[in-house]
Amino acid sequence: MNLLLVEDDAMLARAICDGIRQQQWSVDHAGDAPAARTALVDHAYTAVLLDIGLPKGSGLDVLRFLRDRFDATPVIVLTARGQLSDRIQGLDAGADDYLVKPFQLGELLARLRAVIRRAEGQVVGQLTQGDITLDPLRRVVSQAGKPVALSAHEYQLLLSLFKRAGRVVSREELERAVYGDTAAVGSNTVSVFIHQLRKKLGEGVIRTVHGQGYTTGEAP
Repeated sequence: MNLLLVEDDAMLARAICDGIRQQQWSVDHAGDAPAARTALVDHAYTAVLLDIGLPKGSGLDVLRFLRDRFDATPVIVLTARGQLSDRIQGLDAGADDYLVKPFQLGELLARLRAVIRRAEGQVVGQLTQGDITLDPLRRVVSQAGKPVALSAHEYQLLLSLFKRAGRVVSREELERAVYGDTAAVGSNTVSVFIHQLRKKLGEGVIRTVHGQGYTTGEAP
């Protein structure tokens, strides 16, 4: 089990990480919003503990970034904002649970176990194109029943295309799906990932629609 803690209070973060590691779980720590987005792009986590009041951005923006990428990783929002309107805002943004500071570590761990159990019990439809199957819950891709090793970026790009099967997805949409902020993305980044996916899955899986973008599934 690998968790991500997004918390700018260094002392609180250290205490939470120590408590999580005592459960024999691994945990990464991000101290601000950009670091959280980078971690979520580069790694797959079992669950995320997310503070709302972060430097360089809002925790809610991080949460929306995660959900906009079709990432259903369970998220528990940790915040000092205990008003009903704040809780509603966090849940509407895609949080699975909400814990108001200060809290006891035991309750946090119990809530973690609960959201992970719920996630594992969810019936999430697999996405299939030809002989390729993508399982969003397990974050695995197989072809003709055999697993295919994809990088985190390749997986996210393929997921974005499969979720929109039958329609053309622009390069800009794919950049946002993979990175969120396209400002630092190289002009040929999507083309590189498309090339790598075609090498691993076959040339016909992803089609180029010149001047518009890329598509999978039935021809638009």
